[in-house]
Amino acid sequence: MKSRTIIFSVALILCIVVAGAGFWFHRYATMPVGVSETPVTVLIKPGQSFSEIVTQLQNAGIVRHAKRFRWLAYLSRDERRVRAGEYLLRASMSPGAVLDTLVRGKCLLHEVFVPEGTTVFKIGQILEGAGLVSLEAFLERTSDPDFLKDLGVGGDTFEGYLFPETYRFTKGISAEHITRKMVFQFRSVFTPAWTARARVMGLTVHEVVTLASIVEKEAATAGERPLIAAVFFNRLKRGMRLESDPTVIYGIKDFDGNLTRKDLESLTPYNTYQITGLPPGPIANPGRACIEAVLYPAEHPLLYFVSKNDGTHHFSRTLAEHNAMVDRYQRLH
Repeated sequence: MKSRTIIFSVALILCIVVAGAGFWFHRYATMPVGVSETPVTVLIKPGQSFSEIVTQLQNAGIVRHAKRFRWLAYLSRDERRVRAGEYLLRASMSPGAVLDTLVRGKCLLHEVFVPEGTTVFKIGQILEGAGLVSLEAFLERTSDPDFLKDLGVGGDTFEGYLFPETYRFTKGISAEHITRKMVFQFRSVFTPAWTARARVMGLTVHEVVTLASIVEKEAATAGERPLIAAVFFNRLKRGMRLESDPTVIYGIKDFDGNLTRKDLESLTPYNTYQITGLPPGPIANPGRACIEAVLYPAEHPLLYFVSKNDGTHHFSRTLAEHNAMVDRYQRLH
């Protein structure tokens, strides 16, 4: 009888202790550090230990009693589930709400707009300007042979496969993650139906993207895209060189903005005044419309076009007509 009383007493004490601990943790988890609604930016980097994260939160005035916060995370099994990223937190948030925000990855997102026809180099500058990754890190990752192979992209870089779009990234993101997201977006746009269409035309996806990137750089208006694509296809079928200025420019290191006759006469893998056929790869990242223009070009026997200096071009069937238009719009101005 006495032993039963002891066991009952011990059990009762344990229950009281557990209940007290539960009440204590519940109170801690639901009590904000303060009342301030002023947002505090906290950047959690990939690979940070939970202990480092807690210290960072404490220094930012978001968490009080670091040991209790660690215990809260341990008991909820969340200490290994915190996601890297940039967060907007407030002292008025309870420890439980702070932990939930970090576990759910409710990060602050930065909008990044990548225009159609942007090169890999320019994308790197945009990302660096947004404070996401350095230009150097981005260029290094987007030219990594193993990474290119891993994502099934043929070529020396991801040029052409980083789809132009508006993206939202959080700080702390890696160049690899950004590249993957942009390539996956390209794959979602370049559908199996388009791949089948390319095959019917006797083209690889890489050739389609390469030609689309040239059309992207040449076309100033939407209506001209299929016409410019038609010109290039007609020239390719006749064994004529594409003679596209943007390809020459792409092959010039540190281009100063002034395209010279010497540039046109210099042999580079991208100088389509000197090489026959397509250059080895895309010269920019084309958008949906230019890819579609290459897959469905206009049906016109056009072979030439020249800028009219107003954002449009004059298209010609013969060299004589083309030379006359060059005199009219270029040489006489």
